[in-house]
Amino acid sequence: MSVTELFLLAMIGIFTIPYLIWKGGRTDYYATFVTIQIVTGILLGPGIFGHFFPDIYSSIFKAPVITALNGIAWWGVIVFVFLAGIELNLKAVTKNKKETLLVNGLAIGAPLLFGSLGAATLLMFPGFIGPKGHPWQFVIGIGMASAVTALPILVLFMEKLNILRQPIGQRILRYASLGDIFLWSILAVILLDWDRLSHQVIFLISYTTLAFGMRKFIPRLDSKDRLYVSFIWLALCSWAADWAGMHFMVGGFLAGAVLDMEWYGEAEIDTARYYVLMLMMPVFFLSTGLRTNWEMGGLSVVLAAILLFIAQLFGKLLGLRLAGNILKWQPGESELIGWLLQTKALIEIIFVNILLDKGIITSEMFTAMLLMAVASTMITIPVVAPKLAKLKELILKN
Repeated sequence: MSVTELFLLAMIGIFTIPYLIWKGGRTDYYATFVTIQIVTGILLGPGIFGHFFPDIYSSIFKAPVITALNGIAWWGVIVFVFLAGIELNLKAVTKNKKETLLVNGLAIGAPLLFGSLGAATLLMFPGFIGPKGHPWQFVIGIGMASAVTALPILVLFMEKLNILRQPIGQRILRYASLGDIFLWSILAVILLDWDRLSHQVIFLISYTTLAFGMRKFIPRLDSKDRLYVSFIWLALCSWAADWAGMHFMVGGFLAGAVLDMEWYGEAEIDTARYYVLMLMMPVFFLSTGLRTNWEMGGLSVVLAAILLFIAQLFGKLLGLRLAGNILKWQPGESELIGWLLQTKALIEIIFVNILLDKGIITSEMFTAMLLMAVASTMITIPVVAPKLAKLKELILKN
């Protein structure tokens, strides 16, 4: 078959297999469609599909096909983090500022600490730290990946639980509002490249100057032109960040972070995110699956995933328990919020993709983090739904 035919054959599998699993298995209670797409990406990777059907795998996923798929995946994930940057609502932090900062700090700090301890434990064993990674980068990077909350998935889950527009849902969104800032700030420190320090200084100065100009320029455009022009700004920032030795996804997030949601309207951004998730992110999930590796031994990878899953969950629940005690929340409230905020999925996967690209972690460590992200996401609804049913009065509590 030609490269085009192989590419389209891969696209058929990318869109068909997860849909059949999702619809046929009726998985939506414990695994959203996005989660099934991530799992399908793992199944189609070299560790499973490639292991059991090596000839078919190698005949479909040839280098030109993978290159074409990666191009779609790169642009899809850049646009996704860009939209996440636009949706970042710092104004929400000003509401009940002390409470929000306290909960954010403990919700991120505690799992960051325990995830870092888990990463330090893994340093004692070969095969987890990447060839270009320093121990401190590995420890902090894995710790931060353990602490992050996947805000888009959190929104989907709260919609499913019918609490997104309720006071409790808005509180949880406020508590998670600073997570992306911590995530990308930590990542910027981890990716600091002394060999390209001059490039990074130039990038930061240029970005600051141009971002100020874009904040003046975009609102003056016709409303129908704003998002299109913003994509030009996105491509420029992503290219410049990659040139500076940071990562194109860092540039994507920074491009969106300086833009305001009200310039576009919530409906337009929601629609854009929907189509990115539907049309491009499935390719990213497959591209992610193609990077999984079990060569070090499947048991070692699974044990690493279990260790970090326990570390992040214990840290998140402990952090929220401490916040609840300080703020005098009612019994069960901190546990409910903690289980929702431990959802990982997309954002953690994006984060560890960057760590893998930069050689800070190995593909085996990447696989372990992918398994941990899937586990933390799939367990959320089955645990939270019955807890929420017992705390009905909490739904309306401000």
